[in-house]
Amino acid sequence: MAENTKTKSTTTRGSKTTRRQGAERGFTASKELAANLQVVLVDLLELALQGKQAHWNVVGQNFRDTHRQLDEIIDAAREFSDTVAERMRALHAVPDGRSATIAAKTSLPEFPAGEVSTSETIDLVTERLDATVATMRGVHDDVDEEDPTSADILHAVIEKLEQFAWMVSAENRSLAGR
Repeated sequence: MAENTKTKSTTTRGSKTTRRQGAERGFTASKELAANLQVVLVDLLELALQGKQAHWNVVGQNFRDTHRQLDEIIDAAREFSDTVAERMRALHAVPDGRSATIAAKTSLPEFPAGEVSTSETIDLVTERLDATVATMRGVHDDVDEEDPTSADILHAVIEKLEQFAWMVSAENRSLAGR
């Protein structure tokens, strides 16, 4: 016989739940693991937002290349933030991506308002990529100790963000020793 799809609803703290909710089993993140993943989530979301600010306002030499490269970074940051948030949910943690939370908790410095030259944009974006990686490296060992699977996600994100930082910063670099 097919399982009864009707479930009794109850109210818990103002939201409707069903008996089926919470039926999943498995690993549950500690408060520390959830907090560590949350700081990563916040910086990834802020990286995407600041990337868009840069994307809209970059001007100058190599505009088109910089504009397109920013799109790649933004898309990756959004995808990574979604992966981290969904990992949190899989571990029964609740991600917080509200704008007020991002503004209050990000470790990234504020991006300047108005038009920004391509050269300055390169430096600013590299700084923010490095800051986001530093956040992940700062929590990595604690995350790895509790949940190597979540640490694997951090590994993949760090690898890609460091590659972006190298590629973006190369725009302003001079040949070594010359």
